[in-house]
Amino acid sequence: MEPTDPSASDRSLLQRFQGGTADAATLLYFRYAEQLRSLAAARLAPDLAPRVDADDIVQSVFRTFFRRAALGQFEVPHGEDLWKLFLVIALNKVRSAATFHRAAKRDVSRTPELDAATEPDGRDADALATLRLTVEELLAELPAPQRAIVEDRVAGFEVDDIAARVGCSKRSVERCLQKFRARLSDVLEDRIDDPPPDAG
Repeated sequence: MEPTDPSASDRSLLQRFQGGTADAATLLYFRYAEQLRSLAAARLAPDLAPRVDADDIVQSVFRTFFRRAALGQFEVPHGEDLWKLFLVIALNKVRSAATFHRAAKRDVSRTPELDAATEPDGRDADALATLRLTVEELLAELPAPQRAIVEDRVAGFEVDDIAARVGCSKRSVERCLQKFRARLSDVLEDRIDDPPPDAG
């Protein structure tokens, strides 16, 4: 069966996926990925472009969908499709990404700066509090040398300065920061509360 095979309904593909058929996930991905990418590209504000792009949103949507679908949280009524569900999840992801990135007031090239001097209000304050707590938890999990690298970056030191301070190569510092950002992104994504909308 080709990924774009129109003969399989979304309902049957979801049931096959929940029954353990791996190719059903591939079929659903190819059926909706491009639509989701176009939607995300249209909804993401220009100021978020250096930090999150449409592909990030698409991957996040599918991770959330497949994780919850595996738990049996989604159903598709006869004659309907999954687009409405994907649409709602995608819009939540775009909104959540904007909230977290703006609340943290992150510089494009840096790990989040947790500057208490400019506290946001309302939902942004909640997002920033969550971000701070998450960063602290992740830092506590790191070995001391890696924790020092991330803490120096948060404090505003440049990569060259950090490499000299901790006695390792610039590439090692960049690799450590990249891994931390990826881990932070994954954890924040898991903490974003996307209420499971009804596909019908």
